Amino acid sequence: MKLSVSGRALAAGAVAVATLMTGGSVAGATPTPEATAAAAAPDIPVADVKAHLARLQSIATANGGNRAHGRPGYQASLDYVKAKLDAAGFTTTVQRFTSSGRTGYNLIADWPGGDANQVVMSGSHLDSVTAGPGINDNGSGSAAVLETALAVARSGYHPTKHLRFAWWGAEELGLVGSRSYVNSLGSAGLAKISGYLNFDMIGSPNPGYFVYDDDPVIEKTFKDYYAGLGVATEIETEGDGRSDHAPFKSAGVPVGGLFSGADYRKTSAQAAKWGGTAGQPFDRCYHSSCDTTANIDDTALNRNSDAVAYAVWQLSQ
Repeated sequence: MKLSVSGRALAAGAVAVATLMTGGSVAGATPTPEATAAAAAPDIPVADVKAHLARLQSIATANGGNRAHGRPGYQASLDYVKAKLDAAGFTTTVQRFTSSGRTGYNLIADWPGGDANQVVMSGSHLDSVTAGPGINDNGSGSAAVLETALAVARSGYHPTKHLRFAWWGAEELGLVGSRSYVNSLGSAGLAKISGYLNFDMIGSPNPGYFVYDDDPVIEKTFKDYYAGLGVATEIETEGDGRSDHAPFKSAGVPVGGLFSGADYRKTSAQAAKWGGTAGQPFDRCYHSSCDTTANIDDTALNRNSDAVAYAVWQLSQ
């Protein structure tokens, strides 16, 4: 998650989009409504999500300790995610942009089939800050979205709507990658996106369970999932407008998402409700070198990864 306006590094230089996504039709048969309605989201194994985090940690360690925009660690992270998606049968596109004098990249993955005029899109930013490997911020969201996409492929899911997944570059410089993507679509492309789901920091070590209060249908979908677990949620306010849903929302696309907390401190009431330590940040390693694989709460990561899949399945049928 990027810094607030007062603290973030401002992106220098114009954004130059070299590869555009058009949102055109994708080949693939659409099943009957009866068959689609019967589909249920699979459980997302937290061990598989953590395996992706371990790989992202290894990439950062081998590349100066970070996976930041324009650095080798970001490119290696994108290559890792893309290889997994290509092998699973997704159609992937790399979109290039320029920010702060460095080339950046978004990765877009389309699952064949579904109504291309009704796109359910899920995304997360793949870049870290330069100070650390960014395993919670935002390896956690990136890994959960990746594993959900791979679960789509493993299950042979054929939703009524078209599924698209995205990993954004240069979020930490001011939502640069996601904004370049939104600007590339134009009004016709944007009109095809029926909803954008954002996942930025979902494994915080002193976690809360926060749901975006943007589109009411998406919000209810996440709340229903947590109600089924008996886990109370709160409306997300700490990161409002500070992650990659913001450009979509500004363009009129329905948005929603999940968040487990950054540098705000957990209250006594929240600790009573969720456990953890009152008076301490949700993530004490936010934007720091200690945001490593040790900086993850497995329970929060597991619940939120399952919630990603639940929402993708529910909203695409």
